[in-house]
Formats: sequence, C-alpha cells, structure tokens
Amino acid sequence: MKSAPIIITIDGPVASGKTSASRRIAEIHGWAWVSTGAFYRGLAYVAKREAISLDDEDALSKLCASEIWEVRTSSERTKIYLREEDVTAEIYSEEIGAAASLVSRYPKVRENLLAAQRQCAVGVKGLVAEGRDCGTVVFPHAAVKIYLTAGSESRAERRAKEEGKNIEETMNSQQLRDRQDSTRKAAPMQIPAEAHVIDSSSHNLNEVVELINKLVMKELEL
Repeated sequence: MKSAPIIITIDGPVASGKTSASRRIAEIHGWAWVSTGAFYRGLAYVAKREAISLDDEDALSKLCASEIWEVRTSSERTKIYLREEDVTAEIYSEEIGAAASLVSRYPKVRENLLAAQRQCAVGVKGLVAEGRDCGTVVFPHAAVKIYLTAGSESRAERRAKEEGKNIEETMNSQQLRDRQDSTRKAAPMQIPAEAHVIDSSSHNLNEVVELINKLVMKELEL
C-alpha cells in the first residue's frame, strides 16, 4: 500500500514571492511542484484566444474540459498548451492575471478545475502547491500550510521590475485583483486555518526559503 504524499501549500497575494519560494522548497526536498493559479491563467488566456466572454460562466465552465488546451506540470513552471502550442510565456502578464481573477470567481469553473488540480498530488512522494486557495480548498488537509504575504508597494515593485512597467499602475492593478480574489463568493483568498503567516516585505528570496523550510522541517520532523 502506497503512503499518502506529503503536501505543502503556499498561498498568498500576487507577487508575494510564493512562486519562487515554493519552487525552491520543492527542489530542496525533491518533491513535485504546481502553481494552481496557472489553471485559471490558462483558462483566461484560452478564453481570450477563442473569443469566449469572461462573463459567460457556462461557456467558461465548458471550456475547462475542452481538449484544445492542457496543463502540464514541470519543476520550473506549470505550463499551458493551446492546440499543442506552448503559450506559457503569455499567461503571466498582469492583463491575463486580471482576467484569471475574473474567471476564478465562478463556482462552476472552480469546481471543474479542482479535480485536475488535485490530480497533481497523485503518484508523487511529495507536492508543493502554490496559489490562492491551496490550503483552504484544493488541499485542505495539507501537512504544512504557509501564507506568504508582503506590502502592496513591495509586491508592486517586484512585478513592475519583472515586466518593465510603471510601479503605481502595477500596484493599482494588484490591489484590484486582491479585492476581487478576497471578496469573491467562491473560495475567496484567505489565510488557511493553521497556516504559518510570513511577511516577505523585508526578506530576500533566500531568507524566505529558509524561514519556510525551517517550518516544514519542524512540522514534518524531518
């Protein structure tokens, strides 16, 4: 009988550093890694390419199961393919992030993507999952739950630097997404029960990874 996989969840708002930190934790322990937010970004991107309205819950729900697109996991990035074309590089813009926030508000969409997200934990020794609701909805029984946050200005500076954009515009966009994600009726972004909260505002990536890994080691008694 196979033992259940070790699951670590790292949730938090956009540009809090959770993607980079979660990848490093997975690498340290040789575990699988997934960004559950990529499922929503992928859906939003495909909807835009296929001219499907982001206000049409039924059409978006149907698109979740369409064979024209696929989510593939890797140790570096959760990849999105549209008709076998790798479009991953195009889903991580602020524009698609805002669109993902819109499609993720629909209960039918979230329900239809949930099984695929949970499937990422099948057949692996361990999994580090990062997103908005990993510890609350996707993997509520995770062994260790982290909520990684940071100040608005700090997060905006990180994302603006990555995309070469204006900090103020980026911060406004992020704050809008935060409001949408935290106030939606379906699986709102929130701090999971029993989660360890870490503010990354004054820490670099190595320091954040060290803080998280110490918690993981302690909780799992490794």
